[in-house]
Amino acid sequence: MSVTEQPPPPPATGPDGDAAAEQLRDRISADSLTTRRDYLRIVATVSGGLAVGGVGVAAGILHRHGDSDTLPPPKKVTGRLAPGQSVAFRYPGDEDQALAVRLSDGTLVGYSAVCTHLACAVLWREDRGVDGELYCPCHEGVFDVRTGEVTAGPPPRPLPVVFLTEQADGSVWAIATARSGESAKEALCRQFGDSHPEPAGRLGCPGADRARSNESGRT
Repeated sequence: MSVTEQPPPPPATGPDGDAAAEQLRDRISADSLTTRRDYLRIVATVSGGLAVGGVGVAAGILHRHGDSDTLPPPKKVTGRLAPGQSVAFRYPGDEDQALAVRLSDGTLVGYSAVCTHLACAVLWREDRGVDGELYCPCHEGVFDVRTGEVTAGPPPRPLPVVFLTEQADGSVWAIATARSGESAKEALCRQFGDSHPEPAGRLGCPGADRARSNESGRT
């Protein structure tokens, strides 16, 4: 398994970040945003101007991965991730174990690396099938690497998603999270709340029009 731990990176600031933000604004479409990649375009804009590329949380008293109602700051995962490789990282907090995987066809996916059964560590086994599988060795739990859904064993819920985006230089960034079983739209609408009315409106979040009206009234 090609899993490595990455050190905390410096924040994405400076001229390159400004240029990326400008490129992203040019790429955002006014069409209806219904796919995960479109959601990532919106959240990347809010997260500080990261250029978007390919798209790629335990219950009870256990900590829920990324269980926040505010959008976390973006975090660099790795400088580059080639097909057939994975990387372990921490996001959105230092206690939140996560895993990014680049599938053989180039698809980039990210998940919590904490099993939804009893919070054991989840690993990627690249030798299992075409895409490999996400595997919890404690109680033989298995998750689909493309969706995070449970395919075998005792885990009661899918793995929470970590939304990833790729810069033009090949670096991979984590920019948002979803709770277990939560759709991209539900996750981002929850985290945008009233603090980002414009992107919330683009996503069609409930109450977005009211929030934008209130925002306009204050300006």
